[in-house]
Amino acid sequence: MVGGVEELLTVGRVAELAGVSVRTLHHYDEIGLVHPSARTAAGYRAYSADDVERLTEVLAYRRLGFGLREIADLVDDPATDAVAHLRRLRGLLLEQRDRAAATVSAIDRELKARSMGIRTTSEEQLRVFGAQLYEAIGSAYPATRHTEPRIAAKVWEALGDARTVLNVGAGTGNYEPPDRDVTAVEPSAIMRAQRPAGAARCVAASAEALPFEDQSFDAAMAFSTVHHWQDPIAGLRELRRVARRVVVFTHDSSDAGWLHRFWLTRDYLPEVGDLVVGRPLVDELARSIGARIEPVLIPWDCADGFFEAFWRRPEAYLEEHVRRAVSIWTRVGPDAERRAVAGLAEDLSSGRWAERNRDLVDLDAAELGLRLLVA
Repeated sequence: MVGGVEELLTVGRVAELAGVSVRTLHHYDEIGLVHPSARTAAGYRAYSADDVERLTEVLAYRRLGFGLREIADLVDDPATDAVAHLRRLRGLLLEQRDRAAATVSAIDRELKARSMGIRTTSEEQLRVFGAQLYEAIGSAYPATRHTEPRIAAKVWEALGDARTVLNVGAGTGNYEPPDRDVTAVEPSAIMRAQRPAGAARCVAASAEALPFEDQSFDAAMAFSTVHHWQDPIAGLRELRRVARRVVVFTHDSSDAGWLHRFWLTRDYLPEVGDLVVGRPLVDELARSIGARIEPVLIPWDCADGFFEAFWRRPEAYLEEHVRRAVSIWTRVGPDAERRAVAGLAEDLSSGRWAERNRDLVDLDAAELGLRLLVA
């Protein structure tokens, strides 16, 4: 806007700037997706600033592979403003980046095998190069990802007297309460395949679009999965829609000092901070469903090998199978991982790690930002 007069853009100019055809813009107009709602001095239809903002959202979703009907539902959502759309788009792009990083890692492994004269089988190539992020890490889960009974007890207590429970982003089902009627939701085929015999029935779906009627369950739970969702706020609202009670185990990155509380991110892997930029803070997550926030301490001998679990057992992070079962290591990329592991190995050997972290030896549990949201 110049001198109080809003700048209007013609269809041709918008097409040129956006890198799309005029025909595409006419089609969006015809189907009611984006109308050029203003008029130039000569009476021609033109795009206002609000029209352009809507178009940029449409084009971003389109380039992420969404269909036009899906896009219409997204941009017309009355509960989502421009800032929320930007956050959602950023999350989708980060997810796309994560998938690309996992594929690059797979290609690197294939190139290394080829340089050694090893030819992987057709089935192995299809498994690897068709992988999503969880497919890249999912096969490593059984080795280190087990139910930690002290954390599980806290989650199950928060479920109250709920008899029917929906577990969203269920993975292999480690934290599903054994004494309730559980239905699981898990988008990853590899994770679903690793669910044990006799586990609760599992539905292939995403948190943001749960295939259940309103208030279908007494409670819905989500354990260490929200950070993988494309739109965490939308996913949590879906949990709230389908259940009368919601229990979510997640991480609080809203405290500016949280990266420095954990020696692994502070001294070896600061790239973790980049992974949470633009993601909703835990207070926002809680407000979206009207939840209270409870801290969750990590016992020194935690049975579940999530990222922070080995805070008093640093040697574990040198183990490939431990790292492969945690998505963060895939997301930061191979260069950061190699540097972090090499630095930690050197400091453990020299005694520098023990000197820096001598205050941890006497702790039975640590507060590293894990939180339980209960609504």
